[in-house]
Amino acid sequence: MRLITIAALAIAALTACTDPAPAAPPAPEGKTRVFTGGTIYTGLADPVTVEAVIVGPDGRIIGTAPPLSQDWSEDEVEIIDLAGAVMFPGFTDAHAHLQGIGERELILNLEGTASIDELVTRTEAELQGLAPGAILFGRGWIETGWPEGRMPSAADLDAVSPENPVILVRSDGHALVANTAALKAAGIYDMAADPPGGRTERDENFKATGIVIDNAMMPVLALIENPTYDDMSKALEVGAQTYARRGWTGIHNMSAATDHARLLKALDGEGRLPLRVYNAFDERGFDIAKRREFETARITNRAVKLYMDGALGSRGALLIAPYADQPETSGLALLEPEQLHNLMMDAQKEGVQLTIHAIGDLANRRILEKFEELGYGADLRWRIEHTQMLHPDDIDRIARSGLIASMQPSHAIGDLHFAPARVGIDRLRGAYAWASLLKAGAMIAGGSDAPVEVGSPTIEFYAAVARKDLAGFSGEGWHPEEALTRQQALALFTTGPAYAAFQENDLGTIEAGKIADFTVFDADLMTIPEQQILKARPVMTVVGGEVVWQAEW
Repeated sequence: MRLITIAALAIAALTACTDPAPAAPPAPEGKTRVFTGGTIYTGLADPVTVEAVIVGPDGRIIGTAPPLSQDWSEDEVEIIDLAGAVMFPGFTDAHAHLQGIGERELILNLEGTASIDELVTRTEAELQGLAPGAILFGRGWIETGWPEGRMPSAADLDAVSPENPVILVRSDGHALVANTAALKAAGIYDMAADPPGGRTERDENFKATGIVIDNAMMPVLALIENPTYDDMSKALEVGAQTYARRGWTGIHNMSAATDHARLLKALDGEGRLPLRVYNAFDERGFDIAKRREFETARITNRAVKLYMDGALGSRGALLIAPYADQPETSGLALLEPEQLHNLMMDAQKEGVQLTIHAIGDLANRRILEKFEELGYGADLRWRIEHTQMLHPDDIDRIARSGLIASMQPSHAIGDLHFAPARVGIDRLRGAYAWASLLKAGAMIAGGSDAPVEVGSPTIEFYAAVARKDLAGFSGEGWHPEEALTRQQALALFTTGPAYAAFQENDLGTIEAGKIADFTVFDADLMTIPEQQILKARPVMTVVGGEVVWQAEW
């Protein structure tokens, strides 16, 4: 029986033909896998890179080379040749919506719509062949940069759909535009009181004009038939497949429906979940998180998602001072401090992690105030989802409190086109303040908020280090000093999410004993010019030592 050393394996792979092999199947039982033949970043300060990673049959890392050197018989070892590509610890999206990602691939996707005219044209095209009275539903539009300089209206949609209800949700999910048929069917077209935490925009005659925000959306969305279990399962599977193809090895699934727990477990049991999933359920899933039900080796259920406010773009984010471009409002409170107090006490008692949506500076401050008042600390690992606008005085408070800032870099490079108008340049000092939070000692977990954003690891990495839009533009007062180093950006999507999910002993770095989750790109994100980051593409995704997706190079 011929014996081969790990050093020999590395040399052989490095000097072999660079044509990649087909995607590798799961490792045969008892087989050790060696990933080599490219640049491998460990996510550690020392060593920064290694030549090879050795993964045992259990999906955990045995060691790296150097320093590890060990003999195996050749029938016990399988080499995975990286063919010159660049491997990182598995990238995890710390804030996304798995069902929504899948649905975006399956329904009318309005992402990239460039104007109201185009929105109307696409609506008209989708209506062709639709039965009379049938509802047209879509999502993904955002008016930022539109030549009309405004949001769409019911009148725009009525011109092409006077009878079929049309409901088109804004990309952030916190606002929608509906035509008159939909507004009437929902019973909100004529004068009606807004619910707490919601607003329907109206004209001088108190008729709804089409834009409906946050909690006021419920009657409109109720018109849409609820997805069946099969629909939901398909969306979750498509979402997971989409994310594996993009290079994500894990996702923190925000606002997960209670049905996600058993559906995801079933998908995993059938070998149809190529992704590690950390669920943060809506409030109805409190008991699932409390009892840690439906968990598997790839699925964790221990968190609950709350909402303090809405979004900045639709002026639902709760601000300390009024909006600069609409001074009659300061946003919407979706959860009052007394309610938050009670929910915090329940969660702390039952060992449930809270992940709390807060975008506006007042929403963030209210979380801080209650957290401090109750004497809670970092051991809870509770998270503020977005942490988007902070009063500068509250940056150090976040770090001292131990609250985790769960932030999405792409929000900053999209919002730079409208945030100055919403709040004024002077109030942007504490907005998207990644570097200031890290300097103060806060932990940041990086995500994308897909399907609000694209959900691309390279876009998020680029946004963190460039702090510019995809064309390289950065507006006045956008604080370039808040951009991150490459090492800090890598931590945002590796060690940050691992810590935020209580998984730092298993994930986040490439070292002995940890689970073998790896993301592989065709370019070195740590050294290429920042604009080239956007051109880097994923070529391999590894979860638990299994190559779950590989590009056709």
